[in-house]
Amino acid sequence: MSAGAGVGIVLVSHSRDVAESVARLAAGLAAGGSTAPVAAAGGTEDGGLGTSAERISAAAAEVDRGAGVAVLVDLGSAVLTVKALLAEGDELPEGTRLVDAPFLEGAVAAVVSASAGADLDAVVAAASEAYTYRKE
Repeated sequence: MSAGAGVGIVLVSHSRDVAESVARLAAGLAAGGSTAPVAAAGGTEDGGLGTSAERISAAAAEVDRGAGVAVLVDLGSAVLTVKALLAEGDELPEGTRLVDAPFLEGAVAAVVSASAGADLDAVVAAASEAYTYRKE
């Protein structure tokens, strides 16, 4: 979605439209300077619903700037796909981490913190803390 330095963010959804929309929203809310590199990895190669190991690997390579890659996912099988890629050891850039966070709120927190220059640990923490956001 956007080029820059620092931590990269990959958003994995079962829907290409959802992944791309969340990526645009997060980057838009982080605007005001250099935006962290963000890539959407949604759907399957044929445009269907599901997850694709190939799309996830390509997205991670696209946003990797050497400072780590945070991967946020929407649903259970996306978690399994990313875990399998991490277990392979050579499918994702070094320093790639699966983030336990709500998809939308976590994506916004990750992109905003990465865009502010946070390191991978701080990006992961910011995204994970999104579980505590109250809406009442």
